[in-house]
Amino acid sequence: MSIFFTYIILGLSLAAPIGPINAAQIDRGIKHGFFSSWLVGLGATVADVFYMLLVFFGVYHLIELPFVQSFLWLFGFFVLVYTGIESLSGTNQISLDHQKNMRETKSKSFFAGFFMSLFNPLTILFWLGIFGSILAKTVTTYDTSHIILYSSAIFIGITVWDITMATLASSLRKFLTVKLLKVITVLSGLSLIAFGIYFGIQAASVLFS
Repeated sequence: MSIFFTYIILGLSLAAPIGPINAAQIDRGIKHGFFSSWLVGLGATVADVFYMLLVFFGVYHLIELPFVQSFLWLFGFFVLVYTGIESLSGTNQISLDHQKNMRETKSKSFFAGFFMSLFNPLTILFWLGIFGSILAKTVTTYDTSHIILYSSAIFIGITVWDITMATLASSLRKFLTVKLLKVITVLSGLSLIAFGIYFGIQAASVLFS
């Protein structure tokens, strides 16, 4: 059981570091409430499942190709910069009227999280690198049922963090003024753009190295 909780902590460690997903969850939670913020995290989790399956099926060696790496960095750059600019452009529409702020579609929040995670090389490094190593060790020590159990524990940790972030972000909006909401939204949008620029720089370094 202690090993199970260790894997839950591993899932929390994957989701907790401040990055584009958390920034997007804060932005959605402030603007549109808990459900929209949670859907961003859910989309990111589905992308995590995709990469976990890639590890299981042993196709992670494709990520080692420079062309694939540069494509991932570039796509991540466009997704993050677009999301950041969209966040900034909607700053003036923020109000304390919760019904007014619920206009964003559910699918938009979900796919924002999904694509940000799917083309986030840091996520890929975790699943194909760290998780790949863990899986290799687990296979030699435990049977298939234990592998599924411990993999599920990782996703429990991720889910706990996603719910926590969505709850915090949506709760904050109840205690903030419109002006402060706008400041936080601008900072969130700028952080997404900053992450996007970082991805773009990494893409250039791979392409021109």
